[in-house]
Amino acid sequence: MPVELSRADDCAMLRLNRPEALNALSFAILRDIAAALDEVAAWKVRALIVTGAGEKAFCAGADIKELRGRTMADCKRGAEFGQAVFAKLERLPFPSVAAINGFAFGGGLELALACTFRVATPNARLGLPEIKLGLIPGYGGTQRLPRLIGEARALDMILLGRAVDAEEAERIGLVHRIVEGNAVDGALGLVRELSSFSLLALGFAREAVTRALDVPVHEGLKIEADLSTLAFATADAEEGMAAFMEKRKAVFRDE
Repeated sequence: MPVELSRADDCAMLRLNRPEALNALSFAILRDIAAALDEVAAWKVRALIVTGAGEKAFCAGADIKELRGRTMADCKRGAEFGQAVFAKLERLPFPSVAAINGFAFGGGLELALACTFRVATPNARLGLPEIKLGLIPGYGGTQRLPRLIGEARALDMILLGRAVDAEEAERIGLVHRIVEGNAVDGALGLVRELSSFSLLALGFAREAVTRALDVPVHEGLKIEADLSTLAFATADAEEGMAAFMEKRKAVFRDE
């Protein structure tokens, strides 16, 4: 199966399994990813890890041979479909972690950008090289990358098609952590940290931060006040505050 979906306890994993093609994204694989995301959204899990098979690549981008000879309408539908698939990932009701092992280029980096967190092995290289093909990113890269690393750095990567190594990616905020050894093991370490918190509170906090990027500060503060109020109304908030007062570890039930 080119797209594998599995589960271990309260963590799901989506793995691209085309190592012979550096886990490139064909349109069929995008459809498989969409179906997998629909399925996992209904699971009672606390996080999703996204990764690629093998040690060479997380995902090397689009399957170029599929991109030639299409009409303008086909091209637009293809871009909109890819954007819709990655939006499913971004909107999951729990955090997602891209475990980047090797190359994350083009659509592969755009897939990682749609995740909540990104961890990378030291050999990782990340970039949006579409300009070298006379193209531009079409699955969200021109929108998510500048929001993440700023306009100047995003223009440097997109207009020059420049890839960055893991060290630079961490320095500019493109990845959250560099992990030694297996990328999935590093992602699991991050998931374990997240699992100690209330899933409801994590969701409210993530929504507050992401919505802040699209509105003026005064509107963002209203959003924060609304979401903070909702958080206070949960049983998890009462448990968290009680545990603090009683000097014990909180046991959240996502309620």
